[in-house]
Amino acid sequence: MTGPEHDHDHVPGTVCLVDVGGHVSSSVHDASHKDIVLVPRPSTDPNDPLNWTYRRKLLAVSMAYLYVLGTGIATSLQYSVLADITADTGISTANLVQGTGLMFLFFGWACLVWQPVALTYGRRGIYLITMLLTVPMMVWTAYSSSAGEWFAHRVLIGIIVSPIESLCEVTVFDLFFAHNRGTYMGLYVFILFGSNFLAPLVAGWFNDAYGWRWTMHFGAIVCAVCFVVMFFFMEETIYFRDSSIEGENPGAGVSARQSVVGNDDKTTSDKEAPTTATGATSSTRSVTAYRNINAGWSSYGLFKVLPGRPTNLDMLRMTYRPILMIFRFPTVAWAGFLYGINLAWYNVLNGTASPVLSGAPYNWSAAQVGCVYAGPIIGAAIASLWSGNAADWIALQLARRNMGIREPEQRLWVLAVSGVVSAAGLITWGVGAYHQVHWVGLVFGLGMLTFGCVAGGSIAVSYNVDCFKEIAGETTVSVMLIRNTIGFGFSYAITPWWTTQGLQNCFITAAMISLACTCSFLVVIVYGKRIRRWSTGAYQEYMATAVIAQE
Repeated sequence: MTGPEHDHDHVPGTVCLVDVGGHVSSSVHDASHKDIVLVPRPSTDPNDPLNWTYRRKLLAVSMAYLYVLGTGIATSLQYSVLADITADTGISTANLVQGTGLMFLFFGWACLVWQPVALTYGRRGIYLITMLLTVPMMVWTAYSSSAGEWFAHRVLIGIIVSPIESLCEVTVFDLFFAHNRGTYMGLYVFILFGSNFLAPLVAGWFNDAYGWRWTMHFGAIVCAVCFVVMFFFMEETIYFRDSSIEGENPGAGVSARQSVVGNDDKTTSDKEAPTTATGATSSTRSVTAYRNINAGWSSYGLFKVLPGRPTNLDMLRMTYRPILMIFRFPTVAWAGFLYGINLAWYNVLNGTASPVLSGAPYNWSAAQVGCVYAGPIIGAAIASLWSGNAADWIALQLARRNMGIREPEQRLWVLAVSGVVSAAGLITWGVGAYHQVHWVGLVFGLGMLTFGCVAGGSIAVSYNVDCFKEIAGETTVSVMLIRNTIGFGFSYAITPWWTTQGLQNCFITAAMISLACTCSFLVVIVYGKRIRRWSTGAYQEYMATAVIAQE
């Protein structure tokens, strides 16, 4: 066989995404874009989430987004009421911010507990259990009276809500193909950050009407409502796929699918895949070999014990493998670094907004401080489109120019804009606050800063999945470990940093650090493929001992 598949010589992450020469079977083309190859190849099983109707996929991913929205709001209500909590309880602002930093630290590290269970027994149970456990934690928060108590429930909330960091990404690549993954990843990061900005806005007005303690009760109510909706409408998306590594032999025939993504009425064929050029038979799962785990009363169960799942020993291995992967895969470490540095500026924003705007000369109430978060919400929305839809489109155009071959690094070019905008936002916010400019200028600064944070985080997650999709369930945890450790460090340091160095010098320094860190994407664009090729040995080693079956 001749075709574009030989151009990428099986470097992990390099796939034939666009059929520029007509070498790839039409059965693996996207229905709405006839030259786009479906990666990964869908099976013949109608229960395969890749074969679900578009509406069903949207409902499934919307439930994951609802989880992110509910828990994101509950864990972010305190940002605009820090001054009121301090005045009422005597807990210093520094302790409140450091407690939030501890929460972010455990957001990352507790993924080592929840993610293996989700990859073994299913996503639905983890989503529902952790959402329900958040309710009493928010009630406890409302009765905080000391720094020790504040630290305690922040740590527990961090442990409980940690799936917000890594499980939604798994749901996205359960449901969507490589050419549109970025769009839904971008939307996930927008909801993640957007919920964190919406919460302080709502909390400010709620605080002025009912006090900060009832604001925390409001968070408990939100989580309870989300739990009920998810219980009835969330489907299980776990599926153990028998397939080759993503991108290998994309020109090989597979079982014909009469209609593919983009059509609400999908049908599949039961025919087995023909032999590939190498003599190997494409592995597909028979329709009768896989029961529908989302049918009848069983759909309301929490966990599913399915054939082909990892053993409990394999599940335990997943608790430490993500730590090792940080050192074995440089691209994973870089993605975590990029996401972490962007999370750091988000923590800088939340750690300074309330103290700056509630003090002279602004002297704003909690409700007014909350309104400032309208700027970040708008910035996050624009960033979602830029890092999702725009990045997917740019990657497709570059793939077409590259003989149909998609390299993960192709989507990194959007960072050229977000890096500059983020640095400009840091300067606008910090220098503007130092010189006591009009509040409109500060809102613009926060919106620009948020644009960079969301775009950087979204691209980091998408790039990580693109590089090593088959082990992305574990490497995503690796990324979050790095991200949240960096975020914790900045949360711990931001208050003494800006109070000691001053707002102007602090944020000019932060802007330069931000720009330099983001510009590291240029190095990755040049050397990324060589690094991935160098990682092939470790990749094959982890694939040979894979504890999950080709997600």
